[in-house]
Amino acid sequence: MTCCFFGARKKSGDLVHHDTSDTGGESIANTKNFSFNELRLATNSFNQSNKIGRGGFGTVYKGTLKKGKEIAVKTLAAESRQGLREFLTEIETISNVKHPNLVEIIGCCADGNNRILVYEYLENRSLDRALFGSGTRIKLEWGKRATICLGTAQGIAYLHEELVPHIVHRDIKASNILLDKNYTPKIGDFGLAKLFPDNITHISTKIAGTTGYLAPEYVLGGQLTMKADVYSFGVLILEIVSGRSSSSSIWQSDKKSLLEWAWRLYQEEKLLELVDEELDDFPEKEVVRYIKVALFCTQANSNRRPMMSQVIEMLSRNIQLNEKELTPPGFFEDYGGESTRSKLKLSECSTSQQSFPPLTITQVTPR
Repeated sequence: MTCCFFGARKKSGDLVHHDTSDTGGESIANTKNFSFNELRLATNSFNQSNKIGRGGFGTVYKGTLKKGKEIAVKTLAAESRQGLREFLTEIETISNVKHPNLVEIIGCCADGNNRILVYEYLENRSLDRALFGSGTRIKLEWGKRATICLGTAQGIAYLHEELVPHIVHRDIKASNILLDKNYTPKIGDFGLAKLFPDNITHISTKIAGTTGYLAPEYVLGGQLTMKADVYSFGVLILEIVSGRSSSSSIWQSDKKSLLEWAWRLYQEEKLLELVDEELDDFPEKEVVRYIKVALFCTQANSNRRPMMSQVIEMLSRNIQLNEKELTPPGFFEDYGGESTRSKLKLSECSTSQQSFPPLTITQVTPR
């Protein structure tokens, strides 16, 4: 199989082209080209005992190279056309991107029908495993949770505001935040990412992402902006503070979503009831501020959501938030159904308070 890869921009208007038909171990898109046999040996023939996760269109294994270097090996389904697009997108998007809060891609394999991505191995795996994992949940004190929130915000801000062209991740969620041995967060899985040039206001695209994190204006109209990532990040903060998943049905008799529950507690001035019971000791004012920042990020009107650089400022400084500017969140409730067909309803928390009938979205991609 011959694949062509386009690396990240070196100069404005200049893309680097690579042909993988005969790489002979040379780099593809400035990454090392591994042979399939090399990765098979590193993972003990992709043994299930080395399986450490499953992401969109692929399974992730822990591997060890001959010189002892540990790696994460993500295999993509050979028969999936979406898998090929993800493979190309992921290499194109992050091959030249370096940031302390982004997962580093080490190399790839395009050997026959095998499409494999190789990343740095992160000892504490994914945030969703730490927060929600059955039997594997890690006790995270508030200092670590605050660090994870801030580091993730810095990674998204780098994608949105420093890279040229900018990048919209489109799938910010707990399972795509990986943690190193010091619990430094690193954003991974760029298979759905979109390049976002300065001269456009939005991208019209098929809806893809994870129910529970999807911005309502994106699901309704398919118009993608960077504020969709901001919305997802706001939901992520609520998960980190509460220790509860946004995708699971809840906790209260009326089965409100995590975001709806947070807004209700805000209105009742009871935000501390949202805090994870596993947190024994925490700075109440700081935790409440983080929850309020999450609500600023998830406002129904995307134009009212802050930029990620502003979010960093709100999280990292003990400043008084202007709550007079805070408006209700917008969100959807997932009524279940087939994996590729989710019935979604716009919440009454919309700023317009307009009533929408249930929608059927056929191109939502749960991850």
